[in-house]
Amino acid sequence: MKNLIKILFIAALVSCGISVWSQAPPSPPGNPSTGGGGGGPVGAPIDGGLGILIAMGVAYGGKKYYQARKKTAVEPEAKDQ
Repeated sequence: MKNLIKILFIAALVSCGISVWSQAPPSPPGNPSTGGGGGGPVGAPIDGGLGILIAMGVAYGGKKYYQARKKTAVEPEAKDQ
């Protein structure tokens, strides 16, 4: 359980760092006289931490499913004794 808490804490720190980094101001536009015109400002991507959140949800669901199957597999043997 302590390892799971450590992993979740590290994942939260990494995801917070990524979201803060994505809020950096845009770079200045290029020099129009040299043909390097910059487009309009580009916003932050919508999928900031959604992939990580989904992966953690799938992992948590898989763990709960595994524990439930393991518990039901052990119970019938205990009743026979």
